[in-house]
Amino acid sequence: MNNKTSQKPVVLITGASAGIGEAIARRFATAGWAIVAVARRPEKLEALAAQLAKTTEVRTLATDVTAEDAPQRAVALAMQEFGRLDCLVNNAGSGSWAPHRDTDDRMMNEVIDTSLKAPFRFAREALGVMKAGSSILCVGSVYGIVGGLNGGIYCAVKAGLIGMTQALAVQYGSAGIRANLVAPGVIKTDMTRDFWDTEGFQRTNQEMTPFNRDGTVEDVANAVHFLASSEGSYINGQTLALDGGWSTTKFLSYDALVAQRVAA
Repeated sequence: MNNKTSQKPVVLITGASAGIGEAIARRFATAGWAIVAVARRPEKLEALAAQLAKTTEVRTLATDVTAEDAPQRAVALAMQEFGRLDCLVNNAGSGSWAPHRDTDDRMMNEVIDTSLKAPFRFAREALGVMKAGSSILCVGSVYGIVGGLNGGIYCAVKAGLIGMTQALAVQYGSAGIRANLVAPGVIKTDMTRDFWDTEGFQRTNQEMTPFNRDGTVEDVANAVHFLASSEGSYINGQTLALDGGWSTTKFLSYDALVAQRVAA
């Protein structure tokens, strides 16, 4: 146990072993933060910690974020090892996606437990040790801002995460603790790779985005770090859509989505 308080700011990141979470960990490490990385796969966490060892201090906790003791263990690890917690990044989430009538209670509960209850419980635990100047960041989805076809419980929970973020901001802002949410569009990761090049996805994503490239995990990581940094220190209760303009500029009907192209 380290009884000294770290001179570096400390960030706790859930879902830190791959994809967006790994990119967030790397971005904070580059900026000089100490890291508590939480994820389910110990081998991935160990590999990440080894890769970042020359840059910063990393402590890992292999657990499912839905476990009853996960928030307490994660926050306790931060305090035991570093003596402080300056930022919580609620990144872990479920990608389950189905329309209402195809969503059974098992799927519904899995998405709620992973993507709403776990962030709520981690925030609740973190607030017990956070001081003025700290912040809570949630990685949500643009589908919490606008409904998505077949989105079902996924969209409902991501919208709920925005509500939770706003409630945190209004409740704890006067104590100097901020809360914000980054809402990415669909980012290419292992979770999305299987459908990335399908025609339907291309039409609803690339062909509806008024920008000339896809979003990356580094884009998300940069936005999260900015909101946690002193440069974002007067931003509170906000949802940042990180989607190249997808959510604010157009609409495509279902008929257009499934239509077959006809050569001119």
